[in-house]
Amino acid sequence: MTHEIDVQWMGKMQFNALVNGHTIVMDGPEKVGGEDNGTIPKPLVLTALAGCTGMDVAAILRKSDKNPDEFYMKVTGEISKRVPIEYIGAHIIYDFKGAAENREAALNAVTDSQEKYCGVSSMLKKALPLTWEVKYNGVQIFNNKKEKVSELN
Repeated sequence: MTHEIDVQWMGKMQFNALVNGHTIVMDGPEKVGGEDNGTIPKPLVLTALAGCTGMDVAAILRKSDKNPDEFYMKVTGEISKRVPIEYIGAHIIYDFKGAAENREAALNAVTDSQEKYCGVSSMLKKALPLTWEVKYNGVQIFNNKKEKVSELN
C-alpha cells in the first residue's frame, strides 16, 4: 500500500496539493515572493502529527465509551537556527475536559497512541525528540519532559 498526492505549482510560491480528493493550499508570505494564500509547508508536519494522534485518542475513547466533553491539542515545533531550517524538537499538549472518572482513560489513550498506534509520532521520534503532556480539567497529570505530575486515583 502507498499514499500518493498530486501537487501543482499555481504560480509565484503557491502550490496546491490534492490529498485524497481534498485540496491543501501552500504558499509563502509576501516577503518571500508569495501571496500568503495558504500555509507554509513545514507546519503541515505538525498538523499531521496532531491529526494522527488525535484520531487515535478519539477512537480509543469512543470505543471505551469514555468520550471527553472537550479535547484540544497544541503542538509546538522547535525550529533550527541554521539552514536547512528544520524541526529539532516537538511537544504536544493534550488538554481534556470531562468527567473525573474518565481521567485515567484519557491518559491511557494518549499513551497507547504515542507508544503503539500513531505512525506520524513513530516516524518523527526517529528524527527528533518528541515529548507530550496531558491535562485533564485544567490539571497536568502527565509530562514526559519530567515525570508523572500527579497520581491517578
